[in-house]
Amino acid sequence: MKRYLEETLIEDLQQKIVLLTGPRQCGKTTLSLMLSDDCQYLNYDLAEHRLLVAEKSWDREKSLIILDELHKMASWKSWLKGIYDVEGIPPGLLVTGSANLTAFRKPGDSLAGRHFQFRLHPLDVKEAVGNTDFDLEDAFARLLNIGGFPEPFLNGTQRYYNRWKRSHVDLILKEDLITLTAVRDIQSIETLIEMLRSRVGSTVSANSLARDLQKSPNTINHWLRLLTDLYVIFPVLPYHQNIARALLKQPKYYFYDNGMVAGDDGSKLENLVACALLKEIHRLEDVEGEELDLHFIRDKDEREIDFVITRNRQPHHFIEVKWADQNLSANLPRFLSNRKLKRTQIVAELEQAKSFPDGERVVPARSFLYDLPLL
Repeated sequence: MKRYLEETLIEDLQQKIVLLTGPRQCGKTTLSLMLSDDCQYLNYDLAEHRLLVAEKSWDREKSLIILDELHKMASWKSWLKGIYDVEGIPPGLLVTGSANLTAFRKPGDSLAGRHFQFRLHPLDVKEAVGNTDFDLEDAFARLLNIGGFPEPFLNGTQRYYNRWKRSHVDLILKEDLITLTAVRDIQSIETLIEMLRSRVGSTVSANSLARDLQKSPNTINHWLRLLTDLYVIFPVLPYHQNIARALLKQPKYYFYDNGMVAGDDGSKLENLVACALLKEIHRLEDVEGEELDLHFIRDKDEREIDFVITRNRQPHHFIEVKWADQNLSANLPRFLSNRKLKRTQIVAELEQAKSFPDGERVVPARSFLYDLPLL
């Protein structure tokens, strides 16, 4: 399966170190090995590969060296900087990891000017239909209930996904968390994940979670950051022109694995849309250099718009998500006075697409996710 970042990675590996991150088992290693028929793969989790890394004794006749999970090595950025400054490119240097490589670093570590960074996401409707034999309806159904991680998505059965999910979460909690952090209260973090599964689409209060788990709010916020850095969840912050004030408000959290959502079809659809929007935003940032972000809006009367895409920190596209409500949400025109802003309501069960004089549109969820017209 051709992945959406393949061509850009091949191009950039001729010039810079490339850092490729993303959730565990989203396809980073498979994609990396597809980039060249003449590569050497070194996984820092394997003892024999760690020795080659320590000795710097890989095959320099290869066109590409893949260094997987290198962030688990102490001072890995300084080490990599030294390799690049002394030897340069070729061979190409591709560093992959299942954690945010900028999160677990020490002061003074820097690859400034020497790298490009990319974030690989699981499959979405756009990529699944465009690069596989699945039709739109089948891909949408699988993504909604099983999620977009390639292995369970391609298998397609709920039974297989349930078994895969158990081992996937265990790997993150019992390997990555213990390896990269000092956290040992794995059971409480498992409970935190379980609580978040049923709160997708709702704002999350660290104070409330702290009371339920009998922990301090600071501890809960720390755990939420860790789960974010390990690509389990991602926050969507409320939009406010004053960034400092926005940070004080309660965020929403969504799962990279759509199958984790415990809720009705509406909650699963909102999570699926959040994943697709963030994936496209990251692609536009990493590949095109755009400045985009994903937010939601809620006013003092609790009126809300599910997603707001900002461009250069200004609102650009407002998106409402509904499962079956075909009537235009009153919140779309209520919040907006600027006709230049895109306003879209996406509906899973929609009989007829609609457009309105002030520019609002009501469109099928499946076609919106396939086209992803963000800009």
